[in-house]
Amino acid sequence: MSINEERIRGLIEAWAEAVHRGELAAVAADHTEDIVMYDVPGEVRGIETYRKAWPPFFEWQARGAMFEIETLEVTAGDDVAFAHALLRCGMPEDVARHRLRLTLGLRKKDGRWVVAHEHHSFPLADHSAGGQEG
Repeated sequence: MSINEERIRGLIEAWAEAVHRGELAAVAADHTEDIVMYDVPGEVRGIETYRKAWPPFFEWQARGAMFEIETLEVTAGDDVAFAHALLRCGMPEDVARHRLRLTLGLRKKDGRWVVAHEHHSFPLADHSAGGQEG
């Protein structure tokens, strides 16, 4: 694994832990000002809108939902990279049946990796779990 892949893997794992803890500042920390996110409920553009999208998820998660990386693959060049993952995301009784799909596009800015594109979705068959094809 290259040093870029290691750094990006660490960034994504830290992001997922921050999501799990509900720490908004840490969740948004390594994202570009012009972040584009395609999320289960809809499209988000810009870091301020990105920050506003998370509190409802944190509230749901505080009621017992899980958010954990199951698999993570990273491909990195010198200044652009992408990653894709499957996450356990849901209430414990549902999480064995449902996996959240995550795709990230990253770029290197001023020597550090930042997320420029983020996409979350559930397979269409999982729409009854609160997700939708995205």
